[in-house]
Amino acid sequence: MNKDVIVIGGGIIGCAIAYSLQKRGKSVVLLEKHNLVAGASGACDQGILLQSKAPNEHLLLGIRAMEMYKELGRELGRDLEFTQKGYMLLMESELECRVMDGIIEKQRALGLPVERISADEALRRQPGINREEIVGATWCPWDSEVNPYMTALAYADRAAELGCDIRTRTPVTGLVMEGGAVKGVVTPQETMYAETVIDACGVWAPEIGRMAGLEIPIRPRRGQVYITEAVPLFMRCNLLNARYIVAKHHPELLAGDHSLKAQLGVGFCMTQSGKGNVMFGATREFAGMDNRCTLDGLREVLAEATRLMPAVKELNVIRTMSGLRPYSPDSKPLIGFVDGVPGFFMAAGHEGDGVSLAPTTGKMVADLIIDGTTDVPAAASFNPNRFDLRPKAP
Repeated sequence: MNKDVIVIGGGIIGCAIAYSLQKRGKSVVLLEKHNLVAGASGACDQGILLQSKAPNEHLLLGIRAMEMYKELGRELGRDLEFTQKGYMLLMESELECRVMDGIIEKQRALGLPVERISADEALRRQPGINREEIVGATWCPWDSEVNPYMTALAYADRAAELGCDIRTRTPVTGLVMEGGAVKGVVTPQETMYAETVIDACGVWAPEIGRMAGLEIPIRPRRGQVYITEAVPLFMRCNLLNARYIVAKHHPELLAGDHSLKAQLGVGFCMTQSGKGNVMFGATREFAGMDNRCTLDGLREVLAEATRLMPAVKELNVIRTMSGLRPYSPDSKPLIGFVDGVPGFFMAAGHEGDGVSLAPTTGKMVADLIIDGTTDVPAAASFNPNRFDLRPKAP
């Protein structure tokens, strides 16, 4: 079989890429070793959270994606449950306030309408917050949410309608290499050839990279969450704690904290789906490819949630869930052709931003492959060649 492009990975990133390329006239096959949305895209919250983005090109990419989401449901012909009810980041200390003030100033300079609000105002916007635990909050009305599972499947369905060949339960067992270039892939069923092979495998991206003689610096970072029964309106807006942002952007400030909570990277995030289920979590822990929920992780997450939002104690939990986020060393995804390996394109490493950045990632990949350039903001900063991808000598 010969195609223009082979996309490996059936999460929201791979599905967005397949749709974006097929829409522009490329012949595409999408290969997924399990079922679609079987990885991180099917084990995450629905947040399109701009406040969590570093005040640089990462934020610009997120703002562009948020704007694209406003029209995406119409484009794909599906209700994606996109809403904008904003997020608040809860601050618990003056140190967090100082750190967040610096981040907010830079985010506002890039166009994000984020502001500091008082603890009393935070409680007015979201009743039930433990007022004794917070000293203030930030608020951004642009922060949004979308159904990630529905969005990924909508991308895949529309791509298939346009002619994309989508194959699940089709693992890639090898790459076709000729003179150092990638010419196709090998599956248990057949060998396929294409001008471009895209590695969109999330935490499994290094496995595909090694088939091309590359060492992709992506590590799995586990996140454990709770999901409750559907209840009437519980969350007027979504919540996150500023500690999560401080740990993400200034880990040195928490270097002296050796608690189990710190070791597991526990942060507080709480959202409510359109159907009424409340999701809260999460951990940010390096546990290899182990995606199981753990007693320690769930205990710490529950303690954090009930401390900041005591009313959670009145909800009935129906399940827990754990997913592996593809972490990169600088917290930015790797998107672009890999130098020295013609035909091999990277699109992975979004960590917890796969849902947020799927529309812009799909467009960027299609633009770079078809046009060689893109108008997506600061695309060059996501070039995978900012890392040395060649294996190190023993």
